Amino acid sequence: APTMDEGNWTSVSEFVLLGLSKEQDLLIIVVLLVTYLVNLAGNSLLLGLVVTDPQLCSPMYFLLSHLAVVDMSFASISLPQALVHALTQHRAISFTSCMAQLFMYFSVGNMENYLLAVYATWRTTVCDPLRYAAVVTRSLCLKMVAASWAVVIAHALLHTVMAANLRYCSNRLQHFFCDIRPLLLLSCARPLTTELVTYTVGFSVWLSPFVFILASYVRIGVAVARLRSAQGLRKALSTCGSHLTMVLLTFSIVMWLNFHPDSSDTQGHDLKVTFLDKVLVPTLNPIVYSLRNKDVAAALRRAGRKVLAWGMAWP
Repeated sequence: APTMDEGNWTSVSEFVLLGLSKEQDLLIIVVLLVTYLVNLAGNSLLLGLVVTDPQLCSPMYFLLSHLAVVDMSFASISLPQALVHALTQHRAISFTSCMAQLFMYFSVGNMENYLLAVYATWRTTVCDPLRYAAVVTRSLCLKMVAASWAVVIAHALLHTVMAANLRYCSNRLQHFFCDIRPLLLLSCARPLTTELVTYTVGFSVWLSPFVFILASYVRIGVAVARLRSAQGLRKALSTCGSHLTMVLLTFSIVMWLNFHPDSSDTQGHDLKVTFLDKVLVPTLNPIVYSLRNKDVAAALRRAGRKVLAWGMAWP
């Protein structure tokens, strides 16, 4: 990060977000808007099915409904604001709103990773399906989700407090939302302690769910290799392969955004990769993890028949 003269420090009451401008390609803005709406539609559909269909009341679907809420929240933290800023001349965000956005971004973003870790851990019941009902209980689900929230909120609070106490020599943020790395670049002096805590704590919080996921899929891989049924093998590979692809995509993006060296040449790449993280992944999650599931598909058909019957009965 470039070092600035601390004598130039002035109190910052707002930041100007320069990640997207009015001159941005209209096609990009349209794609972002459409993808965001698809995100809301897909995740809302899954959430509605889990809430209204009694056959989707298992702990696993409760977890997936929680993932749907997180995915919608993750995209909603910054994309609506970024689209408005891109289409108007007003691109400022208050200091307080910026810190709140930073807190929510870290909380919700890391929570998605922990939910994927819990889901992958439970997928290991393919190794011993008879123990599924005994192991995967609603009580365990609530405890794991609560523990995950406690970890990510503490992590987000730490980063937010550190960012709020930095001295900024500029308020022109080269991003479309408030993130810790572009904020560090605006600091008057290189905040070594803040950077050290950011990368060490951030790495541990990021690495923990990734280790659980890899360990889970290694165990699943061993179990799948022992399957003697060709049809069962293809089904297991199709399901677990798509899940693992999404996990690798998610964590590769996190690795790039948080652990590559800072330079002006990479800022444009950062914006593109962040769009991928905040738009594409949350949109694909309900399709990969839920809507391809036969139980969810059956629930969708039942819901469709109810809507059709209600429409025909309407006078």
